[in-house]
Amino acid sequence: MTALPLVFDAPRRGKPPRHLADLTREEARAVVADLGQPAFRADQLARHFFRGVTDPAQMTDVPAAVRETLSEALLPGLLTPVRTLSADGGRTRKTLWRLHDGALVESVLMRYPDRATVCISSQAGCGMACPFCATGQSGLTRNLSAAEIIGQAVAASAAMANGEVPGGPGRLSNVVFMGMGEPLANYPRVRATLRALLGQAPYGLGLSQRSVTVSTVGLVPGIRKLTEEGMAVTLAVSLHAPDDELRDTLVPINTRWKVAEVVEAADDYAARTGRRYSVEYALIRDVNDQPERADLLGRLLAGKLAHVNLIPLNPTPGSPWDASPLPAQREFVARLRAAGVPTTVRDTRGQDIDGACGQLAAADLGDDAGVPTVATPAPMLEAPVPLGAEADA
Repeated sequence: MTALPLVFDAPRRGKPPRHLADLTREEARAVVADLGQPAFRADQLARHFFRGVTDPAQMTDVPAAVRETLSEALLPGLLTPVRTLSADGGRTRKTLWRLHDGALVESVLMRYPDRATVCISSQAGCGMACPFCATGQSGLTRNLSAAEIIGQAVAASAAMANGEVPGGPGRLSNVVFMGMGEPLANYPRVRATLRALLGQAPYGLGLSQRSVTVSTVGLVPGIRKLTEEGMAVTLAVSLHAPDDELRDTLVPINTRWKVAEVVEAADDYAARTGRRYSVEYALIRDVNDQPERADLLGRLLAGKLAHVNLIPLNPTPGSPWDASPLPAQREFVARLRAAGVPTTVRDTRGQDIDGACGQLAAADLGDDAGVPTVATPAPMLEAPVPLGAEADA
């Protein structure tokens, strides 16, 4: 199904310019002091950065004579918007960003009646080689710096605060690491990003741990590291198959860490944090949607602090993959719920704007190969199996 190799070590490329969001508070204050300014200027810069202020002229609490110098030293522009597409009446906005070296990444801001969620990327491309994922089939370009990852969330936060999304000014409430890349393969920068997302002003966005989700295809060592961090963010595991034989093909990382090992690591995370983890499962017609696989998944997760988030596949032209038909979806949900496993169907957005990760970047690179992806708006399924909607996790 895929000829791409697994890639754990990102290719070495030129580092992004130094940025305040890559530094500790003490390091940032030292840089400012070296420039002959009071150390508290670093706190002022941090406050502006996390509010999404990019124009030094708007930093009116910083002396005009040094605004440009300090901004160049600690707030270089790392993310340049290439294209922004909107759907759902403007409530879904997908942005393609160009990085300093020309690499492309994507983020998606989704506004709901009770919250606003941004899906951010942690790598340019991905090295996990999942054959049904647009990003996985693009290969890995490089890891993002912490500042490049944080910058996506900051831009979304500013868009909400400035009333750029229909519904008036609001607040970014949720962040999910479900964009391009495998977050746990870029662990140090993702950890730094988490601390910034959860940190208080001026060095953070002040989000709650429950509102941040980290998704992984199953890098067991990374899950173990996250367990030891002492944070209780939501863990999402992209399983996509309950048996090793199929998962070895659908999720090649399974050749390193098998289903049982991944679930055991997730169980340990749940036990340590008290947080239920999410099992992401892309439903693919005649591949992983058989009733017997639903039963196997039900037995695997029964009694665990977990829930299943089903994602009907979003096929693209020329792809051999297709979404499971509605009867198969209903049957799959019914069997999981009969096993006592909480099950929902993801309510995703932006299908008409290449809303799933990897599609917009591929289009900008001139890729017309029709690489499929996993995100799709979930159809409304009628009784006898009413489906919930898991909007973010």
